[in-house]
Amino acid sequence: MNIVFTDTTGNIEEKYQPKPSSFFIPDWYKNMESYIGKEKKPDGKGQTSATIKRCMPVFDAIVSGYVIVSPADVYVRQNKDAKGETTPYYEWSSNNLIAFHPVIQAPNYPNNKSQMAYPKWMNPWAIKTPKGYSVLFTQPMHRESPFTILPGIVDTDTYTAPVNFPFLLNDINFEGFIPAGTPIAQVIPIKRDEWQMSLGTQKEFDEQQKVNNRLQTKFFDRYKSMFRQVKEYK
Repeated sequence: MNIVFTDTTGNIEEKYQPKPSSFFIPDWYKNMESYIGKEKKPDGKGQTSATIKRCMPVFDAIVSGYVIVSPADVYVRQNKDAKGETTPYYEWSSNNLIAFHPVIQAPNYPNNKSQMAYPKWMNPWAIKTPKGYSVLFTQPMHRESPFTILPGIVDTDTYTAPVNFPFLLNDINFEGFIPAGTPIAQVIPIKRDEWQMSLGTQKEFDEQQKVNNRLQTKFFDRYKSMFRQVKEYK
């Protein structure tokens, strides 16, 4: 499968182009030890000493899909009004980098503590996926950031215009730089299928019991060695 990112401005530097998410593994994850006390051995109570770094679901979330970054610096300052109340003010060094949605479009959205207009990253990249595939746009997972984008799913096999990313500051009093190259969105292709929900029967119960029994045979890398499937994004 092939996903195509097209620069609609024609002037994005190569270092700010989208890349597989594996290029953006956060430092906290890289720097964490894989095992408590740096020792791969049981903890004395029959439990693993592995840290979150050995958790494959977390790793797969971090490296799934592709990452779009800010192509230019943004500075956020706090402006005071006549009443002494502060509101964020955004400055950027590139044209058309941030726009705004009026708050009335989503007045009750969770965590919009400021009740101010929603800033949004103006994404320069048009995305094209194969027929039957959409894209989940979400905040780059498991990383620190001064902001969080509002996630969404777009049918990028038919809609190939750039998708922009409204966001909220995680701390409404934040002031400082959001430097060029900051990850602003994780792009995960997903295949559209029709789904129907049902509740498991004795058959499914017995199957999960077998899985659980297999898990009990190992201290380390249970899911990784027995069940995990490799995902590739190039």
